[in-house]
Amino acid sequence: MTYQIAVGPRERKSPFFERTVAEGVTHMTIYNQMYMPVSYGDTVAEYNRLLEGVAMWDVAAQRQVQIEGPDAEKLTRYLSARDLKNCDVGRGRYVPICDHEGRLLNDPVILPIQPAQFWLSIADSDMLLWVRAIANEGRFNVRISEPDVSPLAVQGPKAVDVVANMFGDWVRDMKFFSFKKTELEGIPVVVARSGWSKQGGFELYLCDGTRGGALWDIVREAGRPFDIGPGAPNYIERLESGLLSFGADTHPDSSPYEVGLGRFVDLDRDDNFIGREALAHIAEKGPTRRLVGIIFNGNPVGFNEHPWTARVDGYIAGTVRSVCHSPRRRSNIGLALLETPCSEIGTKLEFKGGGLSYKGEVVAEPLVEPGTPLPNMAKSSS
Repeated sequence: MTYQIAVGPRERKSPFFERTVAEGVTHMTIYNQMYMPVSYGDTVAEYNRLLEGVAMWDVAAQRQVQIEGPDAEKLTRYLSARDLKNCDVGRGRYVPICDHEGRLLNDPVILPIQPAQFWLSIADSDMLLWVRAIANEGRFNVRISEPDVSPLAVQGPKAVDVVANMFGDWVRDMKFFSFKKTELEGIPVVVARSGWSKQGGFELYLCDGTRGGALWDIVREAGRPFDIGPGAPNYIERLESGLLSFGADTHPDSSPYEVGLGRFVDLDRDDNFIGREALAHIAEKGPTRRLVGIIFNGNPVGFNEHPWTARVDGYIAGTVRSVCHSPRRRSNIGLALLETPCSEIGTKLEFKGGGLSYKGEVVAEPLVEPGTPLPNMAKSSS
């Protein structure tokens, strides 16, 4: 069955919206109350382009929450379960943000723009409301806003050549999660060595929403010698690489420990942070569920619309959160959130989806090792 999303004023459009329409976008989702492209109609070509070439993504729905003022650093540290003591200007950090019960609310990248100004580059949940509430309840001397900032991603093994073609060879020396404020033909941007793939790339944080079309055109032209094309955060590649999708792979009450983010929780730091006591308790007892990689039988599957109930020896042990067929592994793969005793590598599980029954097994992650090439059959299908 085919579904359509109506286009109206309640959901916001990105500064790149008109260009994505002109490029032939066919599928969109709603992310942070915005339209976000997810496909241009040829998933094989988009996947291959990311793996072997370079793609440009409209990810403006990855909104920013700006914290600025005398208490900006103090509040940012209080919000973050990760210790930000050595988080210098120009260097981003991936952090879990939790509520007072240790439940994961978001997993943003925190960007210190200057000593008293921070951006939270957020996943799909309303952090603006949360941060404003915490700031007011704690009487922090800060201003909380959503700035005019919209990321455009350039991803893939040839991304560095495209971005160097625009900004110069200095971008080749940037470390992962580092960033720099600059301009491109008079357009203010922040260039960051980051992106939601394991194929390498950059995010260009556009700082003037009126220049979205102009920035898109510049990137398109700079990438022309490298056969750049449009794409979106790639569902298949992210499952192969083990990248967490907040909301898809998590429950509303998931903790960082059950979805592989425990290494970013610093319980021994000197300062306090939201959820510390609850997270310490979870760390001591261990999480009751774990997010694990699985492989399973059957003909190549599409993307699941809903989580699938998973059983181990007939017992409901959790849910299969996300699935797809992996061209590089040549099997069906997925991520499952299972009760801890059922999450060990080698555990056999059964589940149903799309009217079919499957048998699977818990395996080690990443489901596809970095650098694994595309098989010839996948290349030819593009």
